[in-house]
Amino acid sequence: MNSQAELKTEGRVARRQKRNRRSLIDAARQIMSRKGIDAATMLEIAELADVGAGTVYNYFKSKEDLAIAVLEELMHELALQIEKVTDTFDDPAQVYAFGVRTVIDTATHDMRWRQLLYRSEVIANAIFQRMGPFAIRDLQNATHAGRFRVEDPALTWKMACHAIVGVALAVTTEEMPIDVVDETVVTLLCMTGVGRAEAADLANRDRPALPKR
Repeated sequence: MNSQAELKTEGRVARRQKRNRRSLIDAARQIMSRKGIDAATMLEIAELADVGAGTVYNYFKSKEDLAIAVLEELMHELALQIEKVTDTFDDPAQVYAFGVRTVIDTATHDMRWRQLLYRSEVIANAIFQRMGPFAIRDLQNATHAGRFRVEDPALTWKMACHAIVGVALAVTTEEMPIDVVDETVVTLLCMTGVGRAEAADLANRDRPALPKR
């Protein structure tokens, strides 16, 4: 086979692999959203994706890995939804506050998040990576506007991600009451350099509903 033919073959293989991976994530998202991660099976996901049952493991080592891939997409979509709402805000500090509260509320209520919270390190890192470009930008904007005093936005967001996952896990396992979420949001806002009273004001402002997907 000449080099040009080899390149064409490699291109076809890469495209097929990309399609298969996309199909598996779409199928997993549909099934897991309907019946939960625990009840979903790799066989039904493979059948819906129209790939061989054994082929799934060429792309994902386990159902959990596939679920994390689904959750990463949900995180990015949530960031976009938050952005649509907060684009209407005048106060850049409120933008970040709304985002933090929305993420922690989602983590404690959305079944697809709840079932993976025990993988706290993985999920916190996924939040940091997928939602970080938005949150770090919001921290920078609020700092430039004089509303926050954040020297290292990436570090601040990193710590927030771990706190969000830790508290969400404690709430969903009933180790802590749900009202600890309010205190968590205030504490995370205090990490931006604002006083407690101002943090509480930001945390308690009206929160418009997210746009429907």
